[in-house]
Amino acid sequence: MWFDLNRYSRRAFAKEARRLLQLALPMMSAQIAAVGVGVVDTAMAGGAGKNDLTAVALGASVFVTVFVTFLGVMNALNPIIAQLYGAGKREAVGETGRQGLWFGAILGMAGMLSVMLLIAPLQRYLDMHADVETMLGDYLFYVALALPAAMLYRALYAYASSLGKTQAIMWISWAALLLNIPFNYIFVYGKLGIAAMGGAGCGLATALVFWFNAAALGAYVAKNRFFAPFGLTARFSRPDPAVLKHIWQLGWPIGLSYFLEVSLFSFVVWLIADLGADTVAAQQITLNIGSITYMIPSAIGAAATVRVGYCVGLRQFARAKYVSGVALLLSAASALLCMLLLILFRDFWAQRYTNDTDVLAIAGQLLILCAVMQLFDFTQCVASYALRGYKITRLPMLIHAITFWGLGLLPGYWLAYGAPAMGIYGFWTALLLSLGTAAALLIGYLHRCSTWLARSPRHC
Repeated sequence: MWFDLNRYSRRAFAKEARRLLQLALPMMSAQIAAVGVGVVDTAMAGGAGKNDLTAVALGASVFVTVFVTFLGVMNALNPIIAQLYGAGKREAVGETGRQGLWFGAILGMAGMLSVMLLIAPLQRYLDMHADVETMLGDYLFYVALALPAAMLYRALYAYASSLGKTQAIMWISWAALLLNIPFNYIFVYGKLGIAAMGGAGCGLATALVFWFNAAALGAYVAKNRFFAPFGLTARFSRPDPAVLKHIWQLGWPIGLSYFLEVSLFSFVVWLIADLGADTVAAQQITLNIGSITYMIPSAIGAAATVRVGYCVGLRQFARAKYVSGVALLLSAASALLCMLLLILFRDFWAQRYTNDTDVLAIAGQLLILCAVMQLFDFTQCVASYALRGYKITRLPMLIHAITFWGLGLLPGYWLAYGAPAMGIYGFWTALLLSLGTAAALLIGYLHRCSTWLARSPRHC
């Protein structure tokens, strides 16, 4: 059987599944809290006026694209630290953590400057009300200040989660969500003697929340006795070009993979604009629901990266192969459950967003396709994360580039507008093809690499 799933007892399977879930569930909870921050921003901006909401929506799309791409680069720290931890190299774990902080600071500053430099070109490009353009610039300026903190936080996040400590990440994320509510209220509407900032206040609130995250997780890592043997804060280290280069070489393909997937769904929204407002609205509803379910495989995948990396560090390659298989089974089971819930209650989910009958009719059909997509999307996601545990990132990036854009976006456009034109369903047909192909290729390559390493302990 693939991944040697039949060679271990049910007790062994339950034990490994429990380890993965102990890592994954707090991280998934933290993701839910992070989504809640965006929901609060949207609600508060909407209360300030439609121009504020428009500016925040446009600005957030820019910020999220940069943030998610850079977050992917930072995720290179997880397999590096997990493998060192498995190998028992405590001092190297601490040193890599310090270099990760340097790397995060550099990447965060680069991201901050990039977003700030985009403000003027975006304002010139947009043909909108002057108030929207001004508010967009103010929002992007403030939210850009969050990026250095966000990358420092991701360095600490990788450090703590790779050592198996994810509970604090969850609690800090929920505390940040609770803080974001009064911050938004004060800055957006002008309270406690502070002038009302409108939508720009959402950007400032986001920046403060990210700096809180970084400070809180940094304090936890510095004070918790578990981390003392690794010595992250025991001494100061200057930037090591060799280590920083290694993080970059491992991380840039992950960041590009993230960008390819995010941009795939973002571009579809622009390309279907000619199909009408009802179709665009239904697509947005479907994508929003899909983004919620996607938290499940991303959390399981992050746990798989840590567990696989730890086993590789221990030189237990057969165990690493088995962990990959267990993670894939968990993702497949979760996908089937989500598929069932989406199909059976598709009208209920769609009605949480709108009462428009035309939009609901289209959304109901799209949610069926979204439900089918779950199995492909969940498994390809977890397979790519498991490969990262082996420090394999470039081939998954190439697979994502070929499948997402070569099989998803371009054929989707042809199916949507060609003869016979399938409309939005043409795009979804191509999306299913692209994700199904990605899942097959990534799972196949993961099985091949894990089998090779289990037989001969060399990098594939």
